[in-house]
Amino acid sequence: MSRPFPQEAYAARIAFMVELAEHLHAYGTTSPRLEGALEAVAERLGLECEPWTNPTGMVLSFSDPMRPPGDGDATRVIRMPPGENDLGRLCDVDRIAEDVLEGRMGLAEGHAALRALDRPLTRRQNVMQVLGFGLAATGIGGLLRLPWLDIGTAAMVGLVIGLLQVAARTRPRLREASDAVSAMVAAAITIMVAAWVAPLNLNTVIISALIVLMPGLALTNAVNELTSQHLMSGTARFAGAVATMIMLTVGTMVAMVGMEMLGIEPQVRAWRPQPDWVEWCALAVASIAFAVLFRAKGRDWPLVALAAATGYLVSRKAGLAWGAEFGIFLAALVVTAAGNGYARWAWRPGAVVRVPGIILMVPGSASVRTLITSVQQQDMAAGQSAAMAVINILLSIVAGLIFGNLLLPARRNL
Repeated sequence: MSRPFPQEAYAARIAFMVELAEHLHAYGTTSPRLEGALEAVAERLGLECEPWTNPTGMVLSFSDPMRPPGDGDATRVIRMPPGENDLGRLCDVDRIAEDVLEGRMGLAEGHAALRALDRPLTRRQNVMQVLGFGLAATGIGGLLRLPWLDIGTAAMVGLVIGLLQVAARTRPRLREASDAVSAMVAAAITIMVAAWVAPLNLNTVIISALIVLMPGLALTNAVNELTSQHLMSGTARFAGAVATMIMLTVGTMVAMVGMEMLGIEPQVRAWRPQPDWVEWCALAVASIAFAVLFRAKGRDWPLVALAAATGYLVSRKAGLAWGAEFGIFLAALVVTAAGNGYARWAWRPGAVVRVPGIILMVPGSASVRTLITSVQQQDMAAGQSAAMAVINILLSIVAGLIFGNLLLPARRNL
């Protein structure tokens, strides 16, 4: 039997809602789903809530329908950094909210449980994050069928970038420039290997190493928010994704120019000789890598890996049969419907399926490649084909998300 929330202290209900909103935002929930979740929870708590969210903050207006209009209205303005996908803690937040709404946990207990999630990552978790960067770079290199030296170089650079990203969490100055510094280090190491060891597929190795930092998911979420009429949030998220692309491109070009000034000339080749079995092994590695990077709980690793592999395989097989854009559309549709079905029947966040399911399709690498190519050749026309590929991928994914939600509507916002 549900607890009679309207009888609970008005301030306690607001405090729980604010804490819930902060945690959902911090763990990567997009604006349409975040606002929908907050409105649904507020209704069950006996509150009226008008949320307005964007990637860097929230405005939450509360009122009590049991009181006269204007009596006790409260507004909270919250400034927050952009959230990161943390599927494990997102599941914890969802479980805590359900326990409170079903009366298994009091508001004060729920508030304390949410606050307890703010603990920093442990040393083991940081080590796993670093390994995740290396595994993701390895997997992407294998999926692109690069030679073994290229894959090994991407893996090594991925580990170094993982160390930089973990170090940046506790160093504000490094955090501000972490994307540019990571790209500069990645390009510098790759150029030195190509100059002193053996020729490499230079730009592709750099992009494989930087794949985790690519803003493909942010671009996809931005366009999805714009099509959902969340115009301010979508515009802000799109601008953030473009800023990330620029930072990665600037870091890469600084390293390339610096190496050229030092007289270090890389040997570049275009060679992708790997057989089919390497791609299958790489898909398994990449799928596990994203389960690690999205910080999924151990019991969810098989599900996250399966979702990532399914999205890739559907897009690949359907793309070979009917065209790349249709393959991406169909994969996004299948993954979205699967995520909604999982949320509906397992009563857990559908993001556990949806986010990893589209990650290997998002256009992050193509978008950064567009900028790098254009800057290298000082010719905007050189990157036009890659730019059109980015647009086609975005449109295909967003169309798949829209029609996936129509095919099997979500009963839960997360």
